[in-house]
Amino acid sequence: MHEFIKLVIEGDELYTKVKRNEGASDSKGWTIVMRSRASRFIWTLKCGKKEQRLFLEAVTTLVELFDQTESIKLFIDGERRYSKLLFDICHEVLKTGKRGRPRQVLPKGLSVRLKNKSSKRRDSNGKLDKVEIPKAEHPETTELPVEKDVNANHVEAFNSSIRRSLAAFRRRTNTYAKSVSGLQRVLNIFWMFHNFIRCHFTTRLLLSLLDFSKKG
Repeated sequence: MHEFIKLVIEGDELYTKVKRNEGASDSKGWTIVMRSRASRFIWTLKCGKKEQRLFLEAVTTLVELFDQTESIKLFIDGERRYSKLLFDICHEVLKTGKRGRPRQVLPKGLSVRLKNKSSKRRDSNGKLDKVEIPKAEHPETTELPVEKDVNANHVEAFNSSIRRSLAAFRRRTNTYAKSVSGLQRVLNIFWMFHNFIRCHFTTRLLLSLLDFSKKG
């Protein structure tokens, strides 16, 4: 099935203030969003302090998806922790029969692309490298993403939708979240509404096919 259906995951993060006004690095309201590009299904919507544990929970979900699909693409926006933790959890030793230590690469079928926001990174020709491969990939991975697919990241617009829907994420008000547990409870309600109640163009097509099958 994975030869015909490819799973593309987009990842990004946004933050809000919890209890009091603090710096962005000290805030406990960092929220990680992992969403499927085709179905708009949210796989991860967790909040907490910006530390390794929060990123590890999101990456563990990606590893479980890769074990089921064997073909997955991850597009991240400037955050290198995703690729680093993902590489630490699942990687393969590429044995080529040559001398020296075998090279460690991502498993076959798994590809990661990082959108580079820094203006100082340039390629060998002196041009700005907008797309970066953070970790070495398996040479037998055939379905490699192109640059236009990496730049078409819809999670940034989705973050704006979260800010409009949840008052705790609005930037121009002082309606901070009272606690991390309360913020996560609101995110869970938003996750359920977005995945199972809200009608997307993909789910609308699925419902129409189900109605057609019942009438048939």
